[in-house]
Amino acid sequence: MDSRTVQLLEFHKVLQYLASFAVSEAGQDACRGLAPFDDLRLIEERSALVREMLHYVSIHPMRLGVFPDVHGVFAFLANPLAFLDVDGLLGVWEFLQAMAAFADALGQPDEQRYPQLHQLAHELVLPPKTWSALRRCVSADGHLRDEASPELYSVRQEIRRIHQQCTRKVQDFFQNKDLRTMLQDEYLTISSDRYVLAVQTNFKGRLKGIVHDYSQTGETCYFEPLFLVELNNELQELRQEERVEEQKILRFVTGLIREEFDALHHVFTDLVRCDVLLALCHFAAHIRGQVIDVLADGPLRLTQARHPLLIFGADNVVPVDLVLEDEQRVLIITGGNAGGKTVCLKTLGLLGMMAHAAIPVPVDEGSTVPFWSNFVVSMGDEQSIEQSLSTFTAQIKHFCEVWPGLDAHTLVILDEFGVGTDPSQGAALAQAVVDSLIERQAWVGVATHFPALKAYGLSRAGVRAASVIFSPDTKKPLFKLGYDQVGASRALDVAREQGLPEIILSKAQEYLYLDSGDTEEIFERLNQLAVRKEQELDELGLRSVQLEQKYARKLEALHQERERMCAELRAASQTIMQEWREGRRGRKEALRELAALREDMAQARAEQTENVCPSIAPGDNVLYVPWQQRGTVLDLDERKNRMRVHVNGVTLWVACADVRPADQSERALSGVRSGVVVRREAGNGSSLRLDLRGLRTDEAEAELVRFLDKAVLAGHEQVEIIHGLGTGAMRKAVHSMLRESRAVSRFALASADEGGDGMTRVVLAD
Repeated sequence: MDSRTVQLLEFHKVLQYLASFAVSEAGQDACRGLAPFDDLRLIEERSALVREMLHYVSIHPMRLGVFPDVHGVFAFLANPLAFLDVDGLLGVWEFLQAMAAFADALGQPDEQRYPQLHQLAHELVLPPKTWSALRRCVSADGHLRDEASPELYSVRQEIRRIHQQCTRKVQDFFQNKDLRTMLQDEYLTISSDRYVLAVQTNFKGRLKGIVHDYSQTGETCYFEPLFLVELNNELQELRQEERVEEQKILRFVTGLIREEFDALHHVFTDLVRCDVLLALCHFAAHIRGQVIDVLADGPLRLTQARHPLLIFGADNVVPVDLVLEDEQRVLIITGGNAGGKTVCLKTLGLLGMMAHAAIPVPVDEGSTVPFWSNFVVSMGDEQSIEQSLSTFTAQIKHFCEVWPGLDAHTLVILDEFGVGTDPSQGAALAQAVVDSLIERQAWVGVATHFPALKAYGLSRAGVRAASVIFSPDTKKPLFKLGYDQVGASRALDVAREQGLPEIILSKAQEYLYLDSGDTEEIFERLNQLAVRKEQELDELGLRSVQLEQKYARKLEALHQERERMCAELRAASQTIMQEWREGRRGRKEALRELAALREDMAQARAEQTENVCPSIAPGDNVLYVPWQQRGTVLDLDERKNRMRVHVNGVTLWVACADVRPADQSERALSGVRSGVVVRREAGNGSSLRLDLRGLRTDEAEAELVRFLDKAVLAGHEQVEIIHGLGTGAMRKAVHSMLRESRAVSRFALASADEGGDGMTRVVLAD
């Protein structure tokens, strides 16, 4: 990525904010090193991992413990003769502890729901030899444990024995009050690695022993009495033995680390990745962002987009929609100074770079950006005194340098391109540049004050014009875009706000009227219309949210009522079946009562759905729940609470209760198990089919029991069980359950043209 583009779009500042959420120096460096991918496959894989982590952390909150950067340790181990000191071992030990705690908190994410996170969790494996050795040898305070080796334990026991003997002798020495007055401190201390006493300097000649050192004031000398000399000599020998044993342990553990170096390095890399992933989660929570899709031929649709740096710098940021319709690749933004044109362009470029780096961006759900492998930015005044380049010359020079690399996967941002020269020639050049970029199918964002380019934006195919809008009352910017229109530059209003004398502004207004006639009034009218349109859109959006919430509440109430009714139906059905099995009720009588229960249930469901059907209209996309298929509503019969739906080439009338709006499809899918029962017509009477593919054995058993009960209650003679081929484990489990079921008369695998070994046909008992 061109460093100039990174600087102009301030991508590095976003990375700096992201790095502040990482807990380790290595993680912070990794955050600052993120860059947009130029490979769509890598973007998709990385985005999927970040999206999985965001969702997983929202359900299972977790934090990563602080751990040191051990790159220096790894580099030190490149020398085969070197061995780590205690600090080096402690660094490795601390990062392994952090990894173990995080792996325990992460657990084993579900492979089907979190495939990449599941793979990452499997890679977080402790190197067994290093982990065991460090746990045995290194203490929490950064020292070698006594238990690191028997020899070290023995030596340290002797050292403690010497210390106890020295302490007793000094205590005996303190029994003499005359000698005690010579001491500066009644404690045993250490100087030159020997036990000594702190004696007042003027008394040193009255005692027998060795003076090792003096205090800074010279009033105290550190005196080793003769009765401690022999013990200190023995202590020195033990200290030497201790150092030798510690070096043996350090060499041994370093050898184990070298044996598992590759695994250790891999685990550290994964731990840094986890640090970055959690930093992305905290970053996303702070900006209320999400990972958006980068599509090869997708649209530019950034709804309610906010600039991340404005979020970190202020509490209230006005969102803006950056949207191009189909077949459009150029967005030309016009309007008054200080209205937010440059911010819109920077938001477009910055969010595009973040999306390509799989960093969450502050936009609404459903936002997408096209795949861009190249970003080119030309911002404002680019003059260079050192290179003797004017603003216009610098712009043209830079554009000439990047021109050969511009293609259909390039985002080009031009802020005031063509300024610094004759306005008519600059505008003509800007139009020609945009024409050439359209021919190359590049994506373009332009901010301009050129009238000719404003007209170009309204008339050129593939180009969409937008204007920053201002409050008609206060003349203050609203920081919103009004689409499919252009706006005036408002230079005089800005000059007035900055305090330019009114006499100058009056003269300028006169010249403006002579030059432009009624143009300013037209632009003002367009601005008023744009403001009114934005207000209406906001009101419609609020109304839509309220209706969705109201509809969701009704659906929830309906769901609860259904659950209650189903529970009552199950209880009544079980009572009838129990009486039938015990012979207290005949088969026909039981079937009649069960049919009556079903009719009552159907009537109750129809009454419940009276207020639900009107929310769906012909032409809407819906989800037909029993088939788990999406279709289109062709007709609506509110009197009978049903609708005619076209699903996968089939047109049929269905009950409103079995249909969900398309935007509720994900919620509906999450509430329906994969073992859903689907009714279909058969030649010898109606039959039922149950699909168990994708379920675990225990889930399949529960589904099968419920399914057989429903089939018996409905009076069906035969059913079909889809268990798939796979390894055959599900087929064996299903057949085992069918053999034990009293509701089953016989069963057999389906014929080859009906599913073969993947489906079993079951005949129910009378």
